[in-house]
Amino acid sequence: MDFDFYSIITCIMEAIALDATDLRLLDALQRDASQTNQQLAADTHISPPTCLRRVQRLKAAGLIERQVALLSPDKLAPLLGHGLQAIVELSLDRQDSDALDAFEARVIADDAVQQCYRVSPGPDFMLIVAARDMPGYLALAQRLFTADANVRNVKAFFSLKRAKFAPRVPLGEA
Repeated sequence: MDFDFYSIITCIMEAIALDATDLRLLDALQRDASQTNQQLAADTHISPPTCLRRVQRLKAAGLIERQVALLSPDKLAPLLGHGLQAIVELSLDRQDSDALDAFEARVIADDAVQQCYRVSPGPDFMLIVAARDMPGYLALAQRLFTADANVRNVKAFFSLKRAKFAPRVPLGEA
């Protein structure tokens, strides 16, 4: 059974009955999860106790996976070095379910892999990876790709500039 993104969101919304206030809360938290409960309540036009209760319900339902800090690579670069970020396209020799699952499990366990997508058509996986420098990327490539006999083809595209990074789920009109 195939589902598109909006069908999945609709199923989730029906299962826990999201309303416009929930969508406003989710949108506000995606923009800035560091707000206090009082600020979030004021921004979404609800009382602080209602806000807290709703956010806890959204977390319990799994709609809020976790809250993280987004760091500025440009401001960290003078302190840590610029590092490398690459978008890596991978094709496997065998695409049976077990082979895909095994490769996915191995790469997502590696801290250098920031994002992992199974894609179709074309390659089997697209990864966003980070390394300190080119020798670091080479070590990553040997550890994750070269050592795996099932990896048929690897293409790496190195980022020269990040023009946009907005890890938000589109919620429609919040």
